[in-house]
Amino acid sequence: MSKQLPDVQAGAPDVTVGLSQVGVTGVEKLVKLARNGKRPIVLMAEFDVFVDLPSWRKGADMSRNMEVIDEILEDATREEAYRAEEVCGDAASRLLQKHDYTTRAEVSMEAAFMRRERTPESDRETQHTVDIIASASATDDGTREEIGARVDGMTVCPCSQGMSEARARTALEDLGVDDETIDAFLDEVPQPGHSQRGHATLTVEADGDPQVDLDDVIDIARDAMSARIYNLAKRPDEDHMTYESHADAKFVEDCVRSMAEGVVEEFHHLPDDAVVTMKQSNDESIHQHNAHAERVIDVGTLREEIRSA
Repeated sequence: MSKQLPDVQAGAPDVTVGLSQVGVTGVEKLVKLARNGKRPIVLMAEFDVFVDLPSWRKGADMSRNMEVIDEILEDATREEAYRAEEVCGDAASRLLQKHDYTTRAEVSMEAAFMRRERTPESDRETQHTVDIIASASATDDGTREEIGARVDGMTVCPCSQGMSEARARTALEDLGVDDETIDAFLDEVPQPGHSQRGHATLTVEADGDPQVDLDDVIDIARDAMSARIYNLAKRPDEDHMTYESHADAKFVEDCVRSMAEGVVEEFHHLPDDAVVTMKQSNDESIHQHNAHAERVIDVGTLREEIRSA
């Protein structure tokens, strides 16, 4: 007869301090996202799963917890879902029900997502990679879900470009070109500035489901930078990207503000208490450091700031 092993986790800890997150990270699962009239998108997703732990309990039954987590994620990912955040919300709600000592469950997910598109000038079909970010938290009051994306693009430094423009103006003046012609030329031909690979992150979080289209989130983030970039680029496409980026030079701060403007213009239905996270990080080409800017803000306040501007 097997001997009953003691349940050490259910005992009292030496230090009676509650923990906000106990769980597992890096759990890989396949997720199928359904599309109307099209084959589902299959993602290799990585999940982080947590519950809170009261001060009176030593541990969260980690081995048993992993079994529960695996079972819940299997159930949540077995059937097709229309939104990644719904998968997280479903898993978080089930996790809360399975743990009688917790008051909050959290599930987050990241996955690479490939979107098809056409190059801007040569009109060739290509793909670009997007990192999907989804999460949900469940309490007795309900579920709050988040959806977003991290995308790459290109930016050009306005300060560097301004110095190049001043140099070009002086050179044209020395050649005897009149001011009107100089102004017309500089308006038509953007001057060089040092460029950066930009990384934009945009997420939307709301009670229940934010009800935002992931493609819209991706487009807002990509268009907030100086120019989109493409995996495939023929020479006309390279010329297009170079010209477009220099014609719309932006600091990291400008990119975040462009995302904010895009959110307000596109997502009219979001409630005021929805929360938007906007981040821009640029890999500097002429410095050993990188540039970063971000804003986390509720939609009501964001609308007021945009309106007042």
